Amino acid sequence: MTIDEFRAAPSTSLAGPLLALWWDARGDWDRAHEVAQDVGDADGAWVHAYLHRKEGDLSNAAYWYSRARRPAAKDDLAAEWERIVSELLARV
Repeated sequence: MTIDEFRAAPSTSLAGPLLALWWDARGDWDRAHEVAQDVGDADGAWVHAYLHRKEGDLSNAAYWYSRARRPAAKDDLAAEWERIVSELLARV
C-alpha cells in the first residue's frame, strides 16, 4: 500500500499504530492518541511520541521516543508522519 492509498483507506482496514496515524491525518488528534495509547509495543510508543511532539508536549514526547528506542525527531512533523507510515506499511 502506498501513502496515498493509506490516506484513502477506510479505517476498518487498519489497526494499531497505522490506525492512529490515519486518525491524525484526518485532524482527530484525540482519537489518534486514544488508539496509540492502546498499542503496547515500540511502534505504538513511536506514534505516541510523534503525537505528543505534535501537541507541543516535548518532554512527554521524549519519554515515548525513549520507549520506542528511537531518537527524538527534529524534522518537520509532516515528514515524520510520512516516515512512520512508510516504515509501518513496509512491514505489512
